[in-house]
Amino acid sequence: MSRAWYILQTYTGYESKIERTIKSLLDKGDLDSNVILDVKVPVEEVVEIKDGKKKTRMNKFLPGYIMLEMDLPEIGWKNTCSTLRKIQGAGGFVGTDPNTRPHPITNEEARNLLQRSGVIKGEKPVYVKQSFNIGDTVKITDGAFASFEGVIKEISVEKEKLSVEVQIFGRATPVEVTFLQVEKA
Repeated sequence: MSRAWYILQTYTGYESKIERTIKSLLDKGDLDSNVILDVKVPVEEVVEIKDGKKKTRMNKFLPGYIMLEMDLPEIGWKNTCSTLRKIQGAGGFVGTDPNTRPHPITNEEARNLLQRSGVIKGEKPVYVKQSFNIGDTVKITDGAFASFEGVIKEISVEKEKLSVEVQIFGRATPVEVTFLQVEKA
């Protein structure tokens, strides 16, 4: 037996309910706590800007999937997997059929998912839900150009930056700002 992370497919929207059900089954002893070591619904922090206000919320970045850390035995794995699949809303394990022993994800994949959800330390990016388009007029709310208004000329989604053309001393000047430094005018 060796500890590894597995991905269990679920109905979308049932992830948290299934997580609670698995934890309840572990507490009651219907599932072996020496086999199922941890259950996680992968979520990340998302900053959304609406009506000039920053709102932070937790967003499931793998809807329809939960992560299970298991020490799955060579003999008797079917009982555990069968019990998990019988939970209402749960499907099978990713990459296998019900009669095959589930395959774990790689350690690197697990580390990346856990870092993204903030469970383990690492670069935890905060994703900004942007709703900007080229040509939109925006007001800069933070930084050296706070209170300036301008027109978006470029959008870099991967860098989460905008190139905004503002009027400084009567001339159009491009200014680079982050998504969090602007709001729609």
